[in-house]
Amino acid sequence: MSFSIDLLSAFANTYTFLVSDRDLGLAMAVDPGDGEAVLRALKQRDLYLALILNTHHHDSDSGNDKLQLEFGAPIIGPAVEQISVPGLSRAVAHGDVVSFSTLRGDVLAVSGHTDGHVSYYFPTLKALFCGDALPSLGCGRLVEGNAVDMWEQMKVLRALPDDTQVFCAHEHGEANVGFAQALDKNNEALKVRAAQITALRKAGKPTVPFLLGAEKQANPFLRADQPDLRKALAKDGLTVEDADPAAVFATLCSAKDRFGAQKG
Repeated sequence: MSFSIDLLSAFANTYTFLVSDRDLGLAMAVDPGDGEAVLRALKQRDLYLALILNTHHHDSDSGNDKLQLEFGAPIIGPAVEQISVPGLSRAVAHGDVVSFSTLRGDVLAVSGHTDGHVSYYFPTLKALFCGDALPSLGCGRLVEGNAVDMWEQMKVLRALPDDTQVFCAHEHGEANVGFAQALDKNNEALKVRAAQITALRKAGKPTVPFLLGAEKQANPFLRADQPDLRKALAKDGLTVEDADPAAVFATLCSAKDRFGAQKG
């Protein structure tokens, strides 16, 4: 089978992902915030929509009704949010498996941004669709969950293979560079990643997808249990009284809110 993944621009700084099996002429939409954008892409590529995946409610599911009406595609989304996700056909939770064509995807719970937020990891594609949970050099803003739970979920994502391509729902890389560098000034991996992000945005290109391996070394929200980051936080005047990584993660979240909260 020949698969491809296309980025579709939805709203400002927001992406929907279209996974296509060109041999069968079938497609799967992930977080279709803009139904019209998905319809246009399907028509241009002569594809039939067979499945819709939602990582969470909010702006990622506003195209569900339009697409389901047009194609009758089943909609999969988080069980905790099944009342909130429009047109949900199947509710999933951590450890469940989803299928599209010959692909199998693992459902990973990543609550924090929303109570039921999930991600979908497809080993064959080496692709993680993580919604708002893991934008480059950041993490999803704590809207419904808490920092302790979200840190546990960050460790789940961090445990995935380094060659995983991360498809997050928002273009926050450039916005997150300043915060990450302000806290972790001597991180060489962060300097490299920041330069890459700046170059891509200057050229008008997306920073998504990005490699998880590089993100593990550069993203402070994935490094809350690393001693060098805790030392950097202390030098920057942030109080980290407890060595517990969840407390460090909570400090990072609070600092990011004060620095300038991202949208989404």
